[in-house]
Amino acid sequence: MITTRKAAFGGLALAATAALLAACAAPPATTPTSTESSAPVASDFLPCMVSDAGGFDDKSFNQLGADGIRAAAAAAGVEPILVESNDESDYAPNIQSLVDQDCTVIVTVGFALSAATVEAALANPDVEFAIVDDAADNDFDGKTDAPNIKPLLFDTAQAAFLAGYAAAAFSTTGIVGTYGGMNFPTVSIFMDGFAQGVDYYNAENGAAVKVVGWDRSNPDGGAFTGGFANDAAATTTAQGIIDQGADVVLPVGGPIYLAAATIIQSSGANIALIGVDADVFETDPSVASLLLTSVRKLIDVAVESAVSDAAAGTFDPTPYVGTLENEGVGIAPFHDFESKVPADLGAALDAIAAGIVDGSIPVESYLAG
Repeated sequence: MITTRKAAFGGLALAATAALLAACAAPPATTPTSTESSAPVASDFLPCMVSDAGGFDDKSFNQLGADGIRAAAAAAGVEPILVESNDESDYAPNIQSLVDQDCTVIVTVGFALSAATVEAALANPDVEFAIVDDAADNDFDGKTDAPNIKPLLFDTAQAAFLAGYAAAAFSTTGIVGTYGGMNFPTVSIFMDGFAQGVDYYNAENGAAVKVVGWDRSNPDGGAFTGGFANDAAATTTAQGIIDQGADVVLPVGGPIYLAAATIIQSSGANIALIGVDADVFETDPSVASLLLTSVRKLIDVAVESAVSDAAAGTFDPTPYVGTLENEGVGIAPFHDFESKVPADLGAALDAIAAGIVDGSIPVESYLAG
C-alpha cells in the first residue's frame, strides 16, 4: 500500500475525519442491505471496482469488497468489472480504465486509493464513486473532497474491544499480542480497540493480562511489519510477539497473519490467532484450527448496499460508518474454540456489546461520534 498516506492521517487528518462524520447523517440503524426497489435498473448500469495492492484473493479486505459488488451486480442482472492493482502506480490508471469503459459506479478498495479516487471523481462528476476505509478528505477540511464519493468507514475499535476481552479471558500465559502492517489509523484502530478490551477485562476481573505489540500511551512504538505482505519482515515481527509469551495474537494487515500461522503450525505451540476483516475461519481453511475468533468488518455488505442503491438510482454519498449498533462490525463465532473458552464468555461479550451500543462502555477511536 502507498506509504505517503501516513502523514495524511496525523492529528489534523483525524480531526477533519471526525468533523466530516459529525456533519453527516447518522449511520443506518440496521445492517445495510441491498436496496429493494421496483424501479428498473438502467440498461447501461455497469458497476466496477479497483483493488489495492493486496488483490482480490487476499481472503480478507479486497475479497470482501469483490463479494459485495458481485452480489449487487447479480441482483441487478449485470456483470461487474473488477480490476486488480499490483502496486500504487496502478491505482490512477486502473480507475481511469474503468471511467473509459463507462462504468456507472466505481468502488475503490482501501485508503491508499484516496487521492486517485478524488481526482477521478472531480474529473467525472457523472460517475458515482464509493471508497472503502477512507473519508476522501485529502485537504482535511472535514468534508468529502468530491460530492459524488461515498466513504464506507468502519469503527472496528468496537469489535476489536470485544476480541481483546475474549483474548484476555482465554489466555493462560497472561500475555496477548498484536502486530500490524503499517501504522495507519485503519490498522491501529484494531490494535488499540483490542488493547482497550484487555484493559476492560483486567478492570472487571481484577486481572493483569499484558498486551505486547501495542502501547496505548505510545502509539508510535507499536509492532509493525512495514508493509502488507507475508514476507520476512512479517515473520520476524510475528516471532517477536510470540517470543514475548503471547498465547493469543491479533495480526492486522491482510496476509500478514500467515506469518504467525506458519510459526504456530511449525512449532506446534498452543497459540490462538484472531483474524481481521472477514471471518478467517471461513475464508482460509488452512488456518481455521488456529482461530479464536475474527474481528469482522462487513465490507461486503456495505459495498453491496452502496452499489445496489446506485443501480436503483438512489445513490447517497453520505458517509456510512459501520458500528456494533448497525452491525457493520462485529466478531465471528468461536467455532472450534467454543468448548475451550470460559462458559460465561459469550454472555459477557453480549453484555459488553450492549454497553458499547448504549454508551455506558466507552470505546475510543478516531471514528467515534
